[in-house]
Amino acid sequence: MDIGKLLEAILPKERIKCRLIDLVAYASDAGFYYLRPKAVVQPVSEKEIISLLEFSHRNKIPMTFRTGGTSLSGQSISDGILVDLSQYWNHLLIEDNGGLVRVQPGITGSMVNTYLKKHRRKIGPDPSSIDSAMIGGILSNNSSGMCCGVSLNSYHTTKHIRFILPCGRSFSTEIKADYLRFKEECPEIYSTLLNLKNQIAENSVLSQRIRTKYLTKNTVGYSLNAFIDYSDPLDILSHLLIGAEGTLGFIAEAVMETVPDYPFKSTAFIYFETIYSACQAIGPLTVSGAEAVELMDRASLRSIEDLKGAPKLLRTLPETAAALLVEYQSNSKEELQAKIDSLLPHTSSFLLLEPISFTEDPYIQAFYWKLRKGMFPAVGAVRASGTTVILEDIAFPVAKLGDAILDLHVLFQKYEYENAIIFGHAKDGNIHFVVTQSFNSAEEVVRYDKFLREVVELVVDKYDGTLKAEHGTGRNMSPFVETEWGAEAYQIMKSLKQVVDPQNLLNPGVIINEHKNAHLHDLKSLPSVEQEVDRCIECGYCEHKCPSRNVTLTPRQRIVVRRELALLKAKGDHGTHAELVQQFQYDGLDTCAVDGLCATSCPVDINTGDLVKRLRRESHSGFSNQVALFVSRNFRLVTYIVNFALEAGTFINKVFGKNSMNLMTRGIKKIIPPFPLWSNQLIVSGSILGKYDKFVNSETNNGPAVVYFPTCISRVMGGAIGKKNIPDTFLSVSSKSGIQVIIPEGIESLCCGQLFSSKGYNPAYTDKVNETIEKLWTITNEGMLPVILDVTSCSHTLQQCRPVLNDSNKEKYDRLSILDSIDYLHDYVIPACGPVEKKGTVVLHPVCSLQKMGLERKFVAVASHFSNTADVPVHLGCCGMAGDRGFIYPELTASATAPEAMEVKKGTYEGYYSSGKTCEIAMSEAVGKNYESVLYLADECIKE
Repeated sequence: MDIGKLLEAILPKERIKCRLIDLVAYASDAGFYYLRPKAVVQPVSEKEIISLLEFSHRNKIPMTFRTGGTSLSGQSISDGILVDLSQYWNHLLIEDNGGLVRVQPGITGSMVNTYLKKHRRKIGPDPSSIDSAMIGGILSNNSSGMCCGVSLNSYHTTKHIRFILPCGRSFSTEIKADYLRFKEECPEIYSTLLNLKNQIAENSVLSQRIRTKYLTKNTVGYSLNAFIDYSDPLDILSHLLIGAEGTLGFIAEAVMETVPDYPFKSTAFIYFETIYSACQAIGPLTVSGAEAVELMDRASLRSIEDLKGAPKLLRTLPETAAALLVEYQSNSKEELQAKIDSLLPHTSSFLLLEPISFTEDPYIQAFYWKLRKGMFPAVGAVRASGTTVILEDIAFPVAKLGDAILDLHVLFQKYEYENAIIFGHAKDGNIHFVVTQSFNSAEEVVRYDKFLREVVELVVDKYDGTLKAEHGTGRNMSPFVETEWGAEAYQIMKSLKQVVDPQNLLNPGVIINEHKNAHLHDLKSLPSVEQEVDRCIECGYCEHKCPSRNVTLTPRQRIVVRRELALLKAKGDHGTHAELVQQFQYDGLDTCAVDGLCATSCPVDINTGDLVKRLRRESHSGFSNQVALFVSRNFRLVTYIVNFALEAGTFINKVFGKNSMNLMTRGIKKIIPPFPLWSNQLIVSGSILGKYDKFVNSETNNGPAVVYFPTCISRVMGGAIGKKNIPDTFLSVSSKSGIQVIIPEGIESLCCGQLFSSKGYNPAYTDKVNETIEKLWTITNEGMLPVILDVTSCSHTLQQCRPVLNDSNKEKYDRLSILDSIDYLHDYVIPACGPVEKKGTVVLHPVCSLQKMGLERKFVAVASHFSNTADVPVHLGCCGMAGDRGFIYPELTASATAPEAMEVKKGTYEGYYSSGKTCEIAMSEAVGKNYESVLYLADECIKE
């Protein structure tokens, strides 16, 4: 059966993925199971979803819905049809002045909160993966998190949902007529739900059991509390869908009640002598009104102690130590302080290692939470190559939490999980523990099985706790649902699944699974590949940052494919390996922008861009490296040739029409795909006409002076229609601010090396940056003057070049001050420039390098100094230009800029600004407005 061909009757071919690389890329989620789908589809409407359900039933092929793929228990993978909702299901509408928010399943939780921020509201669930986790998964897993507890989780904050059942019928709890229609169109489901509700009501022991179980976090099995909390079958079913992990239907839309996002917060790391004493403090902290109380044992603190910026105290804590990350939140400073003050009488009984110190600094607070959220991946990063990371999610009665943790430590020692860590939401008795495990041998699988069964016995029999508090049952705990709930409750769940999905085609094997060893089936294999790959735990935190995510692959998927290549090679499957290698060239290498933004979201700082650069480097022949080296050593000549080509293209446009070059290069690309596409934003710079010096002179010591390094991009294509070129604009801004500028002689031969490093031509890159550093050392009078670059990505490249410098140039580099134009405007120009004439509202595009360099705040501050309002789009992302890659693969740039461009087009702005010429070209093409260097904003606003 050719599933892909058959699916073309439902969806267009471009939204059906059946190539080997697509199926491999979607075979993994954040958990430790692996199922390769038969097809990946991307529907855009409910009509298409209904058609897919009909297709599934007609062909007896299972179907699974997936959004962010951050699930940890194996519930977002499939060996049938995987329905990817991450691209087209991201609509959002704020209602009731922020009291409600209407969302589709494919928008991330953090994006929803970003839109709600202006209303000082947020959604209730706050999982640590909220930047990547999407609403579909948040609802389907009944997510909670660090602050929401039980009362503000997905179940309790979902007001209405519109859903589609496996039979293809759709209903909405927002439409009154649907209540009667549900009864008429689905009589068997309707009556079964009523019968199950009555069965529970007539059994007082079971009813009380359900009420008690949901006083704490619980996502094991289906949400049986719906039978107690609601009376109408449609309401019951709609709430059973929350936490059903996509096994009962498709949630097309939800209306969620929002919760306050308190403006005043106070946060502290509190260090205790033992984990038991930390647990004893949970009660007083909760009573005093703490919104979050996060527990961390000594091993978990050790996992983050080497992260940049981590408190130094972490390295010196005793082996028995533990910590609580505590946060109070309020509507006023007075109320906030009152909560903290109410805690103080209790602290005398705390066994503290140092006095408690709260902070109200939002940046320190954000960093504390980053440390907390990074614990699970941090353990994964330091695990032995070839092992996977298992994150279990259990809950105990808070009063027994300390004892339960001590018992867990005993199990860790018994089964030799030496690097196990414990952390979690202490206020709710919900803890996570992380162990690293190999599944590469039968003995290791048996060890895990025995360990897990003892954990189940400990949680269920000794403490009457919960086996899955917030991560969902998935495949991992499906064999133990009956163990926790008992036979009657489990039978009710089975009856529910049978009546709603009688053919068991929606996410089979999840929640209801008759295989008692299901947790040991389809385990993910993680072969040793290379450093970047081996550290990755496939959490997916990087994906929302990737500019190629909607075109080819994400960073996680690139790593998944690299692992599959290693497995195929080890098996000797040369044919399949060759096919995957061929497909990976375009999907994995050619369309990676190597922007490195993935590393900013990766808890263990994996830069997949660096991996791709290395793979490109290894693929280059000796001849191609020699050609690149020739270009490096004859850079002046090459820039003259490029300049001539641009002038020729401009001339052709003047003679034959402004789009002639674009049409011509499009035609050539059809024959030679790697041929670059012409952009009408390419404007030759021309000569530098402004005033500057070529060397340090007597004026240098009489006032502020800088060495200006006009980047090759600005020297060649830094022109503008009706305005000065970028170098002359820099000189104008400097002149108005009384700053002397020195431009080195021979600048035409210099380059930051990005042209070569991004493509993996390491010899050429090394040659060029060594030459450049030597020249800058001389012209700056041996580091006396700062060096300013006018393109941020070039600034970042030069700032990061030290590893490839020779020993002599490393010493010189260490004494140089290399700054970006944003630093220059913020630290030099604004203090010196005097009065300005501000523009109205402007919009900014902070380039990737600005984000990596931590200059976003300065960029916004600079723009705000020269305008009344400086907007940064909510959907800001990498433009995908990657120097020249957007000219060669314009589909990458078009996809990457689409969300941001759509948002910007809705506004009206007096100016559009960035700090990188090629990024400005990409955004100008996408928005239809002229993006330009922020230097122009400064020049036009500073008075003469």
